[in-house]
Amino acid sequence: MATSYSTKDEDVHQHKSRKPDNTAFKQQRLPAWQPILTAGTVLPAFFIIGLVFIPIGIGLFVTSNNIKELEIDYTGTEQDSPCHKCAMNSTWNSTCECVVPFQLEQPYEGNVFMYYGLSNFYQNHRRYVKSRDDSQLNGDKSSLTEPSKECEPYRTADGLPIAPCGAIANSLFNDTLKLYHVVNGTETEIPLIKKGIAWWTDKNVKFRNPAGDFNLSYTFKGTTKPVNWPKPVYELDPEEKDNNGFINEDFIVWMRTAALPTFRKLYRLIEKKDSFSPTLRHGNYTLHVTYNYPVNSFHGRKRMILSTISWMGGKNPFLGIAYITVGSICFFLGVVLLIIHHKYGNRNTTTEIAN
Repeated sequence: MATSYSTKDEDVHQHKSRKPDNTAFKQQRLPAWQPILTAGTVLPAFFIIGLVFIPIGIGLFVTSNNIKELEIDYTGTEQDSPCHKCAMNSTWNSTCECVVPFQLEQPYEGNVFMYYGLSNFYQNHRRYVKSRDDSQLNGDKSSLTEPSKECEPYRTADGLPIAPCGAIANSLFNDTLKLYHVVNGTETEIPLIKKGIAWWTDKNVKFRNPAGDFNLSYTFKGTTKPVNWPKPVYELDPEEKDNNGFINEDFIVWMRTAALPTFRKLYRLIEKKDSFSPTLRHGNYTLHVTYNYPVNSFHGRKRMILSTISWMGGKNPFLGIAYITVGSICFFLGVVLLIIHHKYGNRNTTTEIAN
């Protein structure tokens, strides 16, 4: 019997030990602030939000509309498109040239950013995003000869490791775009700057060529180019040593994958030369396209975008519309609640006094 009582006492003790300590924190007795929602606190909040958000939204919307932007679709699937012949015969590594005329209705002041855009291209696919070797791209020589298995099926070709490996690098956008200003039938090429288009952290931290050799062709000896590339990585820009190999900025921009199937990536910069003349005058222009990149297989589209920027970035009216919408709703609700409070608020007070 004694043993039985002892066991029972131990069970009771263990059961009591599971109870939280009698402290303010564990027993949820900490002091807390609970706002009392009254007309005097809620109505001013609605009006303040409305009066603050609406002017901000108008400012953002007007600023966005002042940004000049022009899109030129040169996919070429239409019969009357200048690039139709190129689009119908386009395959990887094939070369075809076409000229797309267009007109600027108004001059572009300040620096102009030239983008290429793709539609229906899912760079956010899980297997596509993983298909790369960051150690190899960072200049690791061991990864150069033994790429990561994540790069399959673009890890090796003809018994040699691929550099750079993976599906992202293999699908590198390789159309060549040139811009010409046409005056009296004479074309003048617009200088396009190919440096400064990549993120600083990508260019100087994440992407590096293997160290030790100044001759990149010797550095990448024993590797082969990606399947869809017309030339090896050390010939991306042989004229510029600081823009060749893994640190080529066109390559770096492409390797930063897009979140949505319709996206744009920075291609070139057009810098303003002086303050007395616009960067791009209004008038006639031609876009010369070296058509290399096939999009018919995935029903995609290609376009060139010219855009200026402002203090808020590129053209995007959504933020301004969102601010105006939220501010207007809050202001409207404030007016409605004020009318309701004015009409029915005194009734409750009168009833309490009568009671």
